[in-house]
Amino acid sequence: MLTRREIITLCLVFLITLPAVTSRLYASDEIEYFAWLRSAAFDHDVDFRNEYQHFYDAGVARAEGFYETFLSAERANEIGRPVNYATPGPGMLWSPFYAVGHLAAIVSGAPRDGFSHPYIAAIAYGSACYGFLATVISAVIARRVFGRGLAVSLAIACGTPLLFYAYVAPGFGHAASAFAVSLLVWVWLRVRARWTIGGAIALGLCAGLVGVVREQDVFLSLGPALDFLIYWFRSIRNGRVAASGARPSPAAVAVAGTLAFLAGLAPLLLAYKALNGHFFPTETAARKMTWTAPHAWGVLFSPYHGLFAWTPLAIVAIAGLAAVALAARTTAVGHHTADGDARRIAIIALIMIAAQAYSSGSVESWTVAGSFGQRRFVAITPLLVLGLAGLFALVQATWPRRALAAVIALCIWWNLGLMAQFGLHRMDRQQLTLMDNARATFVDLPLEAPQLVWRYLFDRQSLYKLPRASQKSEVQSPK
Repeated sequence: MLTRREIITLCLVFLITLPAVTSRLYASDEIEYFAWLRSAAFDHDVDFRNEYQHFYDAGVARAEGFYETFLSAERANEIGRPVNYATPGPGMLWSPFYAVGHLAAIVSGAPRDGFSHPYIAAIAYGSACYGFLATVISAVIARRVFGRGLAVSLAIACGTPLLFYAYVAPGFGHAASAFAVSLLVWVWLRVRARWTIGGAIALGLCAGLVGVVREQDVFLSLGPALDFLIYWFRSIRNGRVAASGARPSPAAVAVAGTLAFLAGLAPLLLAYKALNGHFFPTETAARKMTWTAPHAWGVLFSPYHGLFAWTPLAIVAIAGLAAVALAARTTAVGHHTADGDARRIAIIALIMIAAQAYSSGSVESWTVAGSFGQRRFVAITPLLVLGLAGLFALVQATWPRRALAAVIALCIWWNLGLMAQFGLHRMDRQQLTLMDNARATFVDLPLEAPQLVWRYLFDRQSLYKLPRASQKSEVQSPK
């Protein structure tokens, strides 16, 4: 666990950074996530036409294709309602903050319609809180396995798109997704020590929450499930299947966990039933999936759209997981020798990342062109933190550690530079152009950094509606 001093320091730093949160919605995906919450709170239904119409009339949702996708009768879902490709989970997690926003609207005299600034600001700060919690929980996870975690967790937060989706575009559900997966991994690492029925129920509920927040992230549950199957197999092989009155049998644990998972996933299934008339996503979303994952390689390695081009720190972290997984049996890794828990956890983490690449590579819109980074990988934040912590645990010599720290610093600056270019419309938002991006990040932006930080904190309106480097745009599905 983190020390009391570390927790207090983190909370103070988080409070200081709150002015950096952008309290507005501007993308169709953000509107879809928000619509679930606003419609449930004020209309008590799942008909989002008035939410879509509000943002369209306000000039917020004017991206090419928004009206045709969400407001035209021709694009309605199976039972005639406007489609919503987002999941209700982020809205569920935002709901306490949204309630505070309602109180703020009452106190300030702002319109109490669910749309005014206090409501939007509330969910924006909610995302920042969930991004912060994901960072803290990831640090706790890494410390549990490798004896270190705070610094590497902060590095991953600043060097990946989590920072963007927690502060710059908080209306997306990715910060909530990072929190839900971090919670899942934390509970898994605690439960796996004994595999009790109570632990299985907690783990199943967390896995269900992951699916409700972002349904494709449910593939990440394969990791804990595989770990449990290994435990079950070894129990049978070693003749340790529990007798009556002893520890619960693996079969009972499996049943409890599965039922808890279904209970945790129930809000998503019921929401789909109310919206689409069946317990699945709308048919138009299903048609965007090709389950042979033809883009799994590109989603990682494409120089224009791939995770490793957008977020090179992910390469370093995944290399750390691979190094721990391949470490010699006598190598010390954190609190464990390399042939113990650390190696198995690293292998399972790699399998979970591969599962995320598979699901992201199965989506027709795998490039997520028009969005910042390979945002569907924000969910693996705790796994990247584990990998970076494992790499530092293996690298003990002074100069290699310093070199590794320098590489991490460059990766963080790359992420910050891309964020600046993306926000200032100085790059093609449809794809990376690596040489141009590198020149802007390492040559041009350092000279402008003080002025840009000042504008972002004290004159943010000057950064809105700037001329675009590319005029192409598209309505993205969050799938």
